[in-house]
Amino acid sequence: MSVVFNVALPVFAIILAGVLSGKAKILGPASSEALNKFVYFMALPPVLFLGTARRSLPEIFNGPFIGAFLGSMLAVYALGAILGRVIHRERTQIQCMQGLNACFSNTGYMGIPLFLAAFGPDHLAPAILATVIMSAIMVGIAVIWLEFANNRADGLSKALRDVGRALAKNPLIISTVLGLAWSVLLSGVPVPKPIATYCELIGAAAGPCALFAIGLFLATQSMKANLLEVGWISALKLVVQPALCWLLIRTLFPLDPFWAGSAIILAGLPTGALTFVVASQYRIYVERTSSAILMSTIASVVTLSALLALYAPAQ
Repeated sequence: MSVVFNVALPVFAIILAGVLSGKAKILGPASSEALNKFVYFMALPPVLFLGTARRSLPEIFNGPFIGAFLGSMLAVYALGAILGRVIHRERTQIQCMQGLNACFSNTGYMGIPLFLAAFGPDHLAPAILATVIMSAIMVGIAVIWLEFANNRADGLSKALRDVGRALAKNPLIISTVLGLAWSVLLSGVPVPKPIATYCELIGAAAGPCALFAIGLFLATQSMKANLLEVGWISALKLVVQPALCWLLIRTLFPLDPFWAGSAIILAGLPTGALTFVVASQYRIYVERTSSAILMSTIASVVTLSALLALYAPAQ
């Protein structure tokens, strides 16, 4: 239980500080936007670069981890879309967003800070790999689905171009690719001290700033949308997805204790705010998406603490 008090409690306390600062108008929408951009463009990329540059490819691209984590995510995506169709009789665009909200883990803004606190900077490989999967695969699936559902004239080719352009400009993807390039092309060569020190200094702000940014975002949200619908989406995200991940590890994709625990913890993260970006871009399911992010984040205080108590090392 010490990990709950030493890791989970401080993590959620920083999120709460962000919520209270937003509610008290100490920091307003402009501050929230600036902090989000700082985390996204300046603080997280150095963490991802160092985390990959200092690891070999086999250490980063763990096949069984990808199978368990991505497999459970795709299964929940499909289940969320099916339940949306069966229970609510929604059109296909909304089914897409229901599935995305049910499976999309907040790996960048919550997973990486959590791993920094629980495991340290030398054990970020699972969180980095999960972030790449979320950004490159899950957003891509959602965009392609929505493009087809909206009957865009250019169809698949335009959707793929849009996804490709977005990934090419994504600082989290770019920094990871640069780190991988260093690992492959300059294997055994340490990152020069000035570059490493810069990355370590600015990267040290990534964890607390990302968590605080989550709080500021949540301070502007409300749960006015259908609570029953948001409730089952949150249950899929926080309970079903990590359970499926555990089942896949036990049956099809055996992993060592660290990678197994990491996959389950990352699968059990609340819904990521990037789903709100997709919803806003396509002007669909926006209010219910914000409610799903809020409810799943609040509920994860209990569920994520339980996962950490089971799978994170005692502090």
